[in-house]
Amino acid sequence: MRYKRVLLKLSGEAISGQSESGFDPEALEHIADEVLGLHGQGVEVSIVIGGGNIFRGQLAAQWGIERAEADNIGMMGTVINSLMLRGVLSAKAQGRLEVRVMSAIPINTVAEPFIRLRSIHHLEKKYIVIFAAGIGNPYVTTDYTAAQRAIETRSDAMLFAKNKVRGIFTDDPQKNPDAKFYQQMHYNTIIQNNLTVADQSSVLLSRDHALPIHVFDFAEQGTMQRICNGEDLGTLVSNVDEDVLE
Repeated sequence: MRYKRVLLKLSGEAISGQSESGFDPEALEHIADEVLGLHGQGVEVSIVIGGGNIFRGQLAAQWGIERAEADNIGMMGTVINSLMLRGVLSAKAQGRLEVRVMSAIPINTVAEPFIRLRSIHHLEKKYIVIFAAGIGNPYVTTDYTAAQRAIETRSDAMLFAKNKVRGIFTDDPQKNPDAKFYQQMHYNTIIQNNLTVADQSSVLLSRDHALPIHVFDFAEQGTMQRICNGEDLGTLVSNVDEDVLE
């Protein structure tokens, strides 16, 4: 097994399926199957999920809501998504494992406060841990939160799930048929080329702490297990030279 402990980054849209908002039962079922399958292989799993299926920045701009307030609303959206995901995972596991939600915003009646060493202890006990509410401050994306929590919990890698996109390209492959696919790339390429695959602050943090990032198509079943078993699927972002482009 290449990785013993990983953090999975999901977007809020991952649980809304084909809809623009809300929750899709099939999408939740797929997420649960993939996470439980990976956990069943002995990999310690934590999760950060966005809140885009509940609240988006465009709506805040439309109403003239200032950024700090909008980010607070978005953080609460991640709490809802985390609780939903915990419920689905717990139901699917049928009591065979513990799923914990740890929130950066105090909300003790429904989630534990985030305490770094406690989260590590949960993972060592083979619990699935979901980190909610970002890092508790505005102006910070869930991409950055994922990188920070991965580093804080001593994760071996971050699995960056995309919807029907198999990795990183030089350009939008739907608009440019000549776009090339990166099998592996250096963090700096994302920064220098201003690629929008992830928030740049999260890429910089990952680079500074040598945290590998795997960008892959979450729609394909079993991809996470195959990555953790050593297969190079999707795009690997790390301290390496560029691989051959397809």
